[in-house]
Amino acid sequence: MPANRFNNYTEYGIGIGLRVPHYQHILSRKPTVDWFEIISENFMVDGGRPLKVLDSILEQYRVVQHGVAMYLGSTDKLDREHMRKIKRLVKRTNTPWLSDHLCWGSVDGRYTHDLLPLPYTFAAAAHVAQRIREVRDYLEVPILVENVSSYAEFHASEMTEWEFLSEVVEKADAGILLDVNNIYVSSQNHNFNPYDYLNNIPHHRVGQFHIAGHSKFEKYILDTHDHPVLDPVWKMYAHAIKLTGPTATLLEWDDRIPSFDEVHREALKAGKFCEELVREPSIL
Repeated sequence: MPANRFNNYTEYGIGIGLRVPHYQHILSRKPTVDWFEIISENFMVDGGRPLKVLDSILEQYRVVQHGVAMYLGSTDKLDREHMRKIKRLVKRTNTPWLSDHLCWGSVDGRYTHDLLPLPYTFAAAAHVAQRIREVRDYLEVPILVENVSSYAEFHASEMTEWEFLSEVVEKADAGILLDVNNIYVSSQNHNFNPYDYLNNIPHHRVGQFHIAGHSKFEKYILDTHDHPVLDPVWKMYAHAIKLTGPTATLLEWDDRIPSFDEVHREALKAGKFCEELVREPSIL
């Protein structure tokens, strides 16, 4: 299966999120890692330890930027100062693509600091697509949008979540950061088949995957990122890469973070699915 223009990085392999508890281990031990994903907002500063660590990482590893505060679905104007800082960081890291979430999170300049779901309407899709195009034109780097986990739905929605995601990326001519765990979480909270989601998005636009752990409560499932990936998510991931081909994959572990070696071992489990895919001639 050939790489598409949003997935020209099939050799990127498996990445790990760069987190503070692991700084010392990484800088002193120099473990073999395909690449690190950084949260852009953690490094949009003028100096200090964050940039010093980042520059040391960049000397040895590839880095990909992932954002959490662009709020592509908000109706506020794009924050030009925020965008300027991101662009400065993009030039520093030479990230091959930039990702952020398909969500909203601000109103009239006031921020919730949360990734809130959108109503799945054609008007909302057109609005988000236009903002993505503005971001891409300013930053001059491919943009991937990530599906979020959700715990509420809008009565105004005119389509399914996967139809909405597809509508947005087609109108914006953007890529997808497909978070498999988020699909599973939302499918359980909203009672839909997660494989309908995987099967009915534009696979040629998937440029990256996220996988992570979640927590099950009595009435809902929460996207917690605080323990290993659960079996149903691994099964969905295996199915997804059969649809997209080998694709850069990032393990998220953001709370109750264990040792670097434990996180690394969990991330490398994803590699076996890609290896099995390569061995299946009917798929390539």
